[in-house]
Amino acid sequence: MNTVDDLEVTAISPVVRPELVVAGARGTHDHSDFLLVRVTTSDGSTGLGEVSATLQWSGEDAGTAEYLIKKALAPAILGRPLIPVADLERRMDEAVAGAPFTKAGISTALWDAYARMLGVPLAVALGGPLRTTVPVKCSLSGSGQRLHDVYQSAFAAGFRSYKLKIGFDPEDDARRLAEARKLVGADTFLGLDANGGYRLGDAARTIELMRDQDPAFLEQPVAPGDLAGMQELRGRGLSIVADESVFGTEDLVSVIRAEAADAVSLYIGKAGGPGRVVAMAQLANAFGLDVVLGSNGELGIGAAAQLHAACAAPGLSARIPSDIIGAHYYERDILKTPLNSDGQTVRLGDAPGLGVEVADDIAAGFRSVR
Repeated sequence: MNTVDDLEVTAISPVVRPELVVAGARGTHDHSDFLLVRVTTSDGSTGLGEVSATLQWSGEDAGTAEYLIKKALAPAILGRPLIPVADLERRMDEAVAGAPFTKAGISTALWDAYARMLGVPLAVALGGPLRTTVPVKCSLSGSGQRLHDVYQSAFAAGFRSYKLKIGFDPEDDARRLAEARKLVGADTFLGLDANGGYRLGDAARTIELMRDQDPAFLEQPVAPGDLAGMQELRGRGLSIVADESVFGTEDLVSVIRAEAADAVSLYIGKAGGPGRVVAMAQLANAFGLDVVLGSNGELGIGAAAQLHAACAAPGLSARIPSDIIGAHYYERDILKTPLNSDGQTVRLGDAPGLGVEVADDIAAGFRSVR
């Protein structure tokens, strides 16, 4: 019987490229304290995971993650059979309430080890692949010279689809959208992400003010719990995307029942792991919602998990690109070989598991939590 023999972690604080710092209604993402995870099983299989969490967004980071792993999550899974991974996820849920991003880091490592044991890509272990390429987009923020610089950096990196961070003042956001539209061009894909920053009336006004700039969608226009407000904003010419409103399956069910969205942005971290993202995508697809893989500024391991889940997810949107951007925001990549992306699509490889390895200096930092 193949059991979980060891669990190791290493903290990392990647430097965000200053020209690409994202500023949205929930704050500025200019710093990340992530925790990388590595599991080893009794047959020698290994798996990598990433706790890509930030305190201001998820309430988790490397410090909280390492504490919870040592205190409760590692004891819940060490010595247990690797298969089925879902049982180990259940044990983690019983050991700790909440903390989905921390659990997702371990879950990803377990799924990676499982797929490597089978000798297949993780997308195959998750039930796919249904596709081998995933279209992607990049976030823009700021105004004036700042917006211009962010766009130029994104364009130079190959990105050709974008979303603009809004959620402040409707009139000022409308002006900024006009700036962004002028920069990217009339025919370029450009969506909006309010991060729940508007009250309902302001969100409705924003839609009217911005209609002439032809935005492709409006993500999380109002507070996560205002599903009635989300429902009221549908049918006004913009696809409504639920993001902060949906963490786990229960949240998704609530959005479906309230008819609150046209599409849903699913995260490996919010859901608690890649297997749960695919299961949530199946549910969303069954009720006619488009699925987008959203981002919390993941590093290479987290982006690889996004890619495999996206390739296995039913109903992945053909209209709205996903946010699999990997190390683009950071000064360096932690992977030996970056994901295969040209900024427009990310391509699935055929290596077992996640198909990635961390750089030697990063790997040297792993230490057992025993």
